[in-house]
Amino acid sequence: MIVKFSKSKVYIFALIQVFSYYVTSSNIANADTVPVRVVDGDTLEVGGIKYRLHGIDAPEAGQKCKAENGGSWQCGQAAIAQMEKLVAGRMVFCDDRGSDGYGRIIGVCKADGKDLNEEMVSLGLAWSFRKYSTDYTGLENEARQRHLGIWQADTVTAWDYRAERWNEAEQDSPTKGCPIKGNISGNGHIYHTPWSPWYKRTKVNVNKGERWFCTEAEAIEAGWRAPYWGK
Repeated sequence: MIVKFSKSKVYIFALIQVFSYYVTSSNIANADTVPVRVVDGDTLEVGGIKYRLHGIDAPEAGQKCKAENGGSWQCGQAAIAQMEKLVAGRMVFCDDRGSDGYGRIIGVCKADGKDLNEEMVSLGLAWSFRKYSTDYTGLENEARQRHLGIWQADTVTAWDYRAERWNEAEQDSPTKGCPIKGNISGNGHIYHTPWSPWYKRTKVNVNKGERWFCTEAEAIEAGWRAPYWGK
């Protein structure tokens, strides 16, 4: 059977094809140029949107971990460096699994198809964040058995490290329970939590408009942002 189309239908069909090609080509071009920035070992900024990697918790930027030889190593900086290496020159895509309440989207991020969440845990540069998900416990167990990264010796987890630093700083803050420092500099309004590498050197000058915060959410709502520890 031969199906005949009117000239108007053929014209409309041609327009649809051209439009589809244009949209697809534009998306590909834009995807190639989306800027990616490493915030820390488990947080990325992709196209101006911050993503907190689902189900994992990397060492904090200023955190040191115990080494196999009895010393210590900069595990936080190692995690950041590894994340930079994983995303460098690659197309990064993150899915959306909701917000974490700190202005970030929770997601699984991939660089040229490689799952970054899995990679960080497999390399021993992030813990499985079992409080929120058990998706990466299998990979964590493998890394532990191989004594990779954070598993080469007993060390403090990222969440315990944050809790320890918070408890220490809380005693010295002007208002109990509000130890987050809101700093203003040439880089903008940046807040430093007690586990920030720059926390002790940061001074709060209320005469300049700087202030103390009780939570990260409060700081973000007031217009401050967390530091970028990677590139």
